[in-house]
Amino acid sequence: MTSMNRKPLLSLENLKVYYYTDEGVVKAVDSVSFNMDRGETVGLVGESGSGKSTLGLSILRLIPPPGKIVGGKVFFDGIDLTALSEDEMRKVRGKRIGMVFQDPMTSLNPLMKVGDHIVETIVSHEGVPREKAVERACSLLEDVGILPERFNDYPHQLSGGMRQRIMIALALCLKPDLVIADEPTSALDVIVQYQILELMRKLKQVYGMGLILITHDVSIVAEVADRIAIMYAGQLVEYSDVNSFFNSPLHPYSEALLESIPNIQLSDQKLKYIPGIPPSLINPPKGCRFHVRCPYAEHRCGEVEPQTVEFERGRFVKCFRYVE
Repeated sequence: MTSMNRKPLLSLENLKVYYYTDEGVVKAVDSVSFNMDRGETVGLVGESGSGKSTLGLSILRLIPPPGKIVGGKVFFDGIDLTALSEDEMRKVRGKRIGMVFQDPMTSLNPLMKVGDHIVETIVSHEGVPREKAVERACSLLEDVGILPERFNDYPHQLSGGMRQRIMIALALCLKPDLVIADEPTSALDVIVQYQILELMRKLKQVYGMGLILITHDVSIVAEVADRIAIMYAGQLVEYSDVNSFFNSPLHPYSEALLESIPNIQLSDQKLKYIPGIPPSLINPPKGCRFHVRCPYAEHRCGEVEPQTVEFERGRFVKCFRYVE
């Protein structure tokens, strides 16, 4: 999917990531395609278990066993990441693509000082003297709003919001072209959430990087993203610019997501929800994977899988309502 003639920063082509378990094959990411441009922010949204975190990890080829990339391509700056050796891929991770993991407390080494996390990353990738790496690390700490005096603190001595800032500093320390942030605000209160989102927006402009923001909260995407990608049951069901999406969502799942957001300005508003539960990714339903929960479902929706079509320039949707 692309709306531009120039070469995109990132291009996924029919990417498939499966987990081979004793219960069966979990099709966590099933034929996902989209493009993103340099300096763009893409919000990747979906319910828990929709495959969005697996998609983020697959770009960096960090899928944990028993998961495997079984099909498709991941092009980054024109390079097919799926074809690189592990040694070649290590030069991409961190240096060209950074990652902010979901839980900073388990992602940081509890026995290492927070500043040493950053220094070790800089030294191992760039081979600069430790003194210069320490200087850069202190500057990065200031960029993310942490006093350099906290350099020698351990992760347990920092609050959740401060640990997340350390993770952001780690993702930025090698000045990557793309950062993937997996639920960076999920464990934080609303005030700290706002601070982290504002920080990421500011740093994105300063460093000129692209950003993939993985979240289950569609309202967050409205604040920071240029484009939005909606995942459901391992598939990408809608890809659109943010303004068009919030003004007129195309896919029935997207419509239901927006309707389920409560409006605090309406005292008599009825809380809406999406009936049913997401399907099993081991035995997904035949046809459209959302048809069992869809208010617009027709007979063919349960028989044939719809193709992804371009509704208008740069807007893609996987639904029979837009085929003709």
